[in-house]
Amino acid sequence: MSYEKFAYTYDRLMNSMPYEDWLRFVRESFDRFGVKPVSVVDLGCGTGNLTIPLALEGYRMTGIDLSEDMLAVAEQKAGEHPQLARSGAVRLFQQDLREWELGEPVDVALSFCDSLNYLLEEEEIVDAFRQTYEGLKPGGLFLFDVHTPQQLFAYAESQPFFLNEEDVAYIWTSELDEERVQIQHDLTIFVKEKGGKELFQRIDETHEQRAYALEWLEQMLREAGFREVYKAADFTWEQPTKLTERAFFIAKK
Repeated sequence: MSYEKFAYTYDRLMNSMPYEDWLRFVRESFDRFGVKPVSVVDLGCGTGNLTIPLALEGYRMTGIDLSEDMLAVAEQKAGEHPQLARSGAVRLFQQDLREWELGEPVDVALSFCDSLNYLLEEEEIVDAFRQTYEGLKPGGLFLFDVHTPQQLFAYAESQPFFLNEEDVAYIWTSELDEERVQIQHDLTIFVKEKGGKELFQRIDETHEQRAYALEWLEQMLREAGFREVYKAADFTWEQPTKLTERAFFIAKK
């Protein structure tokens, strides 16, 4: 599948995601924690839906993702903004967020859209935290979100999910391993071909995520060296509860 088709499919299905809320949370975090960053790394940047808007706001952005296709899409989208091409404000690298390295520390690291839930073993979370600590300047911030165990149980109870629109449709089923709090999402996606004919391309996707106890995540952040750790719930500044679906962490080096 060409990356143009991949871009269309991913961004088409993700267009309802709360990107503006993530951007607002980033700005509020900078204000609350008194940082004025210059350099920011977006870990698990995908197709650049947060990297590019932040670059347009004046931050020197680096996007890191494991997927070559995602990065190709992000590069194409960044190229649609001549000011970014002239300034070199966006750099994109194919790296693993468990062992990313830029050669020089940055002011802020971000990892949103539950990217860390794709790390399925505790030691992988530990590696990501330690590597991010090493990649930050003193006083730097690590901002990320995760799906909570509550959210994964809710997915399992609510599935299957269906979408049926003129240009795209999907069938989405989920299976939860309750002991590990690990879920497997199986999606069959149908994307309408261009050219006016009623032909659809079928795409099969499998995604696995694992949720971790928020208390354990905080402990691992502190053991990695972060001296301050703050938690928040569902795009607010309220503390997480048992009903929280998406938890946010702000950790300061």
